[in-house]
Amino acid sequence: MKRKIVLGIFYAFLCAPVWAQHSADALRQLKVDVVYLASNLLEGRETGKKGEELAADYIAARFAAIGLQPKGDSGSWFQVFSFVFNNNPHGASTGESRTGKNVVGYIDNKALTTVVIGAHYDHLGYGTAGNSRNTGEPAIHNGADDNASGVAALLYVAEAIKKSKLKKNNYLFLAFSAEELGLIGSKKFVEAKSIDVKKVNYMFNMDMVGRLNEEKVLAVNGSGTSPVWASALTSVPNVGLKIKTSESGLGPSDHASFYLQDIPVLHFFTGQHADYHKPSDDSEWINYAGIQEVAEYISSLVKHLDAKGKLAFNKTKDDQPQATRFKVSLGVMPDYVFDGVGLRIDGVMEDRPAQKAGLEKGDIILELGDLSIKTVQDYMTALGKFNKGDRVVVRVKRGETMVEKTVIF
Repeated sequence: MKRKIVLGIFYAFLCAPVWAQHSADALRQLKVDVVYLASNLLEGRETGKKGEELAADYIAARFAAIGLQPKGDSGSWFQVFSFVFNNNPHGASTGESRTGKNVVGYIDNKALTTVVIGAHYDHLGYGTAGNSRNTGEPAIHNGADDNASGVAALLYVAEAIKKSKLKKNNYLFLAFSAEELGLIGSKKFVEAKSIDVKKVNYMFNMDMVGRLNEEKVLAVNGSGTSPVWASALTSVPNVGLKIKTSESGLGPSDHASFYLQDIPVLHFFTGQHADYHKPSDDSEWINYAGIQEVAEYISSLVKHLDAKGKLAFNKTKDDQPQATRFKVSLGVMPDYVFDGVGLRIDGVMEDRPAQKAGLEKGDIILELGDLSIKTVQDYMTALGKFNKGDRVVVRVKRGETMVEKTVIF
């Protein structure tokens, strides 16, 4: 009963005009979306559980309020799929049968091509499915940044596109299930051939866009998947965002499922942080104005591309670099949107070598031993050269000061 009452309160917000004319109203709606999706009521939105079902119902109601058409199974809002969930992939070959739901909304312009805009809405539940970084007792992983933020941006963009009356493409809006379990929802959508993938013009994916930093760096992955992206990304207003691109169309999020079908993709991301995949990824830490800025930029990009016709696809190089096998770990969270020289530390894990050596959040690693660190990839390569027990001098920039610390792996 309590869940129905609380859900009813949030649905009441949908009765207000979601076509609000002012930026403040749009920002307020973004907050409502994130706070509800990242509330304890939904118990971490684990795929196949009641909390994720509540999230799916909420997203469908928001799609309807925006004025989208349902494009799921049999005219519903949902594409339902089954899969086998195995909490121990290295153990028994059998697991638990589960059901996921992709939520699908559509703007049908009778066009020859369709643009797909997506974000996953599932998360880790109580953190018992194997992806959690929590070291304590099981606890609700609300996933405010990962990925209530992306869903809020998806809804914002859907409303902007609906109001803009673009006509050159159809627009399909997808909230994916089971991303955290291996991109299952997006793979199932592509495999189901609900639409002709050859007619998909391009795909945008918003995964973790809720922690825009003070430098306003927005990472855009997949910039090599179409020759159009290089000019398009700099041709639209970006309200002061600093765009940092990477070319590969593959990555650990749902755009990869579309890239593998030879579809141009872009993945929008504001960076990892110390709360990633932990119970502390809560709504009070979200940069709501930042989500709005990112969503406005994406909306402008979609509008800019509407009359460009079918975009050419490029296969990117080095899509699947050979994974470096690490014998050691420093115990830091890299700042993946930092675009200076070195690796900036976004978080230091407790009781790990970096913390014991006195490294701090914000330090920029420039050298590991005699190895120069200019990029995240340099750091990954360097880690692969050390063994447990090695003592290594780490040289970092802390503010304007150079600091040396000795790490024992």
